[in-house]
Amino acid sequence: MTNPAPSHPLRSASIFLLKLLVSAGLLYFLFRQVDVVALWATARTASPLWLAAALGLYLGVILLSAWRWALLLGVQRVHVSYWALTASYLVATFFNNFLPSNIGGDVIRIRDTARITGSKTLATTVILLDRGVGLLGLVLVAALGATAAAEMRQTVGPVSVWALWAGLGAALAVAYPFVFAPDRIGQLLRPLRALHPEWFGDRINRFTAVLSRFRGSPRALANCFIGAMGVQAVFIAFYAAIASSLGIHVAVMHLAILVPLSFVIQMVPLSVNGFGVRETVFVSYLSHVGIPKESALLLSLIGAALIMVFSVSGAITYVSRRHH
Repeated sequence: MTNPAPSHPLRSASIFLLKLLVSAGLLYFLFRQVDVVALWATARTASPLWLAAALGLYLGVILLSAWRWALLLGVQRVHVSYWALTASYLVATFFNNFLPSNIGGDVIRIRDTARITGSKTLATTVILLDRGVGLLGLVLVAALGATAAAEMRQTVGPVSVWALWAGLGAALAVAYPFVFAPDRIGQLLRPLRALHPEWFGDRINRFTAVLSRFRGSPRALANCFIGAMGVQAVFIAFYAAIASSLGIHVAVMHLAILVPLSFVIQMVPLSVNGFGVRETVFVSYLSHVGIPKESALLLSLIGAALIMVFSVSGAITYVSRRHH
């Protein structure tokens, strides 16, 4: 007699435990390599004014991100109050930082959009496109930063300039048919109709219709892409403000490479909300360009802590929305 398959909650708990072990293991390894006393001494010197400026910059990230979301919804003839989208983004940020998965926030945004549009397919497609445009923006910023560093004959860290540009080219090649040839995407998905003709047929038709409307609005997509680069620029300024608060001297071009690179690597679901992985990327890159490991680790940890502090505003927004 065979044993029954493990239940879904047990499987989820097992995956979370594995991620927790990865995060804890990486952080333990990093703390073994640094002088904790020196790290704590540096942390105590942090300038409150610069940290407050960093929080203000993170607010800028939220506002820009909500603006991009509004642009994409506008293409779909869905008009929602900008402040309603900002509130939804705040709640999504809270869920991203306090749930053991960074997709929790996307679920919130999809749910909020679907309530207005009456279509989960439309809501999901908009969020996926928003994610995709954001990914293209951060890879381009990293490639530009690496190119600038190479032109100024500075060490580019453990990354290749050409690898970043090749990665951007590959991402553009994947994105092209979704934006400019949605009918081909529909043809590729057509075999799914065999599983359930009505259900899959309806979703595929809606999906391609949403993509077709994006194809007809290249200007909005271009503005969204510019907004994605703006988000990365503000994120870089966010970490630059933290570095200034700690007296860490790191060139902006290195942050322009490191910050997007760390976000890309964190997308791989190996850890709990990127903890451990993000810190490993920061220490590996910055130590390669002459920044002490203690400073690199502290820069990453304080950045994560400030984002978590800011995201508490999302919890307040969430409670307020439920109350109303």
